[in-house]
Parts: sequence; structure tokens; C-alpha cells
Amino acid sequence: MSRTSPHTHHEGGQVSRRGLLKTAGGLTAALALGATATATTAGAAPATFTHPGMLHNAGDINRAKVRVAAGDDPWLSGWNKLTANSHSQSTWTPRATATIIRGGTGENYPQLYNDIAAAYQNALRWRVGGTEANARCAATILNAWSRTLTTVTGNADRFLAAGLYGWQFANACELMRDYSGFDLAAAQEMMVRVFYPLNNQFLTGHNDACITNYWANWDLCNMASVMAIGILTDNAAKYDQAVTYFKSGAGNGSIQHAVPFLYSNVEGYDLGQWQESGRDQGHTVMGMGQMGALCEMAWNQGDDLYSYDGRRFMKAAQYVAKYNLNMNVPFTTYTWGTGQNCAQQSQTVLGATSRGQVRPVWAMLHYHYGRRLLLDDKHISQMCFSVAPEGGGGDYGTTSGGFDQLGFGTLMYAK
Repeated sequence: MSRTSPHTHHEGGQVSRRGLLKTAGGLTAALALGATATATTAGAAPATFTHPGMLHNAGDINRAKVRVAAGDDPWLSGWNKLTANSHSQSTWTPRATATIIRGGTGENYPQLYNDIAAAYQNALRWRVGGTEANARCAATILNAWSRTLTTVTGNADRFLAAGLYGWQFANACELMRDYSGFDLAAAQEMMVRVFYPLNNQFLTGHNDACITNYWANWDLCNMASVMAIGILTDNAAKYDQAVTYFKSGAGNGSIQHAVPFLYSNVEGYDLGQWQESGRDQGHTVMGMGQMGALCEMAWNQGDDLYSYDGRRFMKAAQYVAKYNLNMNVPFTTYTWGTGQNCAQQSQTVLGATSRGQVRPVWAMLHYHYGRRLLLDDKHISQMCFSVAPEGGGGDYGTTSGGFDQLGFGTLMYAK
């Protein structure tokens, strides 16, 4: 459903959250859904963006705050994971630089992903724990990068950097947007000037490659960045660009390309083969985090991408979780075109490399499908609890894979 659409229904005849808010037309319904009053004006077009409204809404933050203060688990365990991380300390010093390079000569992008993790974690500590020192630290990091960064470059991997660190940086900014020491205007301007052009360039041109050349994650992180920048800057056109691409984009990140094959009633559960499943499991699980972030941000703005196309993403997450729990899943040969001339390649079996790799992506999915929607998400649930409590950047190694997601889902999503 378009961000500004007056329609209240989408595929499958289900009423969307935003449609429900509009048809109920009142604050009572909005509060029951955990939305803020800003999103409830009946029939408003364009509708007002909800803030905070990316990975965490006001209700998520308040729940974590109350539960941690009461010493309740699993929130307390998630909080202890956060406060133990070196990135969450208020003494963190940013290393902002004008040019970030990912891929090729002179790579320095770990400076950016480490600082983003620190900004996000300090912002969470302030939001949940109320500590002013953490707020100052987060604002200092974000301000430094907003006022310093001019270029993200490198080989093709520059598009990965623009996508991953674009949506993550915007999420840290969203948590800090009401803090007096944070320069929101500078952050908004930098995101639109530095990150969005690369995100847009990739989604519309795919680096001049065959449309199927790049894996789903490349599209997904750039879609998530476009959506996050749209929310951060209250720009409906950018937000709609990401939602439209999710539903019908030409590349591998759109939902039907990301989940090309469906399997009904496999030992009682519907499954969906992920586009990268024949590649390896590290990148496949990464995809759960990238599409999950996109769906969670949309959910907090009233759009239910989680359930789009017959809950196609849930079927994929069940499939990926089941295989990474060392159970068998079906696999259909996946064939795609590569390079600029679309030379065909095929994967005939599941990629077992890094099977069972732990990434903090599952709490977001389980607490949505299993707790918000009360669906039987057996495999997602098992994976969620097998890796809990979730940490974040710095808890899963020093290389980029450990920073592909912001994490701390146990703290922020447990219900």
C-alpha cells in the first residue's frame, strides 16, 4: 500500500494497519495498535510520518524502559548484553572522515560501521536507561559524520556500504531526533546528499549489470536506506519508492525475486526458498535481517509488508531458520544471469557454508509473527531462542558481517 494511498485494503483482502487506523478514525484505535496520535488522522493524505518510527516506535522504547527498570527477563538480559558492549560506552570517540571507501584500494569503511554501532547503542542506552552521557555521545558521533562525510566510494561494494550504513545511520538519527544536542538538519542533508543518490543509482541502474547479477541483499539494503531516509526527512516519495520496489522491483530484492520458490505444507509448515540459499548461509541469514529491517520500518509507518503476498517473507524465514537449525528443507535449482551479458549460472543444491551462523536478526521476526500476529512460527521461534539474548555490532566479530544488522532484538522486541 502506498504511503499516501487512501485505500484501506491490500492483497488478500486484509485490512492494513494504516487502513485500520483510518477507518477506526480515532486515537483509541491508534493507541490499541501502539501507534502514535500523529498517524491517526482519518483520511489524511499525505499521512503524517510517525516518529520515532523506524526499527523502534515509542511503544517499543517504553516497554523496554519499564521492563528493564523492573528487572524483568528477557529484557534485562538484553539490556545487560547492550551495556557490556564496548560500543555502547559513553566514552566512545568518533573517527569521522570525508571519504569512506568500501572495495578496492584504501578501504576504511570499518570506521563508519563501528561508529554507527556506537551511535545506535549509545542512543538505545539513553532511550531505555535515560543516561545523559550516552545521549551526548550518540549526538557527538552523528554530528561528526553528518558534518564531515562527503563521499562513499570504492568498487561495486560502495553500493553495499551506501545501503547498509545508510539505513543504519538513519536509524541512529531517528532515535536521537528530539535530543537538543543532535543536529537533525545536518544529518538529513547529508543523508540526502551522500547516501540517497547511490541508493537510487543502484536500484535504478544496478551498476550497469544484468538485472539478476546482484544478490538480494544488495537491493534490500539500498531499499532499506531509501525508506529510512524517507522517514528521517518526512519524504513520502522516497518512502513510496522503497515500498513499491519491495512489491514489484525488477531486481532480486523485490519479494517475489527474493523468494522465488514456495513449498506448501512441508511437515506442517509453508516454506519459501531464499534467493541466496544456494550461495551460503551467512548471506542468507543476512537477508533475513535486511528484509526484516525494511518490513519493521514499514510496519511502524502503518504498512504491513511482513504479510504481503500471502506472508511470503515469513515462509522464507521459516525455510532459512529450519535449514540453519540443521533440518532438511527442499531446494529447487536456481538459475540466474550474471555480469553485463547475463551469462547463466545455476545452483543445484543448498549452500552449506556457514550453516548455523549466529546473527542478531531473529527476535524481530519471531516477536512479529509469533507474538504480534500470534502465528505458529515454529522454526523462526526456535532460532530466536537458540541465539538469545541478541547482541549487536561488536558481539559477532570485528569484520563487516558482524555489523550488517544493528541487533539487540531481545531488548527491543520481546513481548
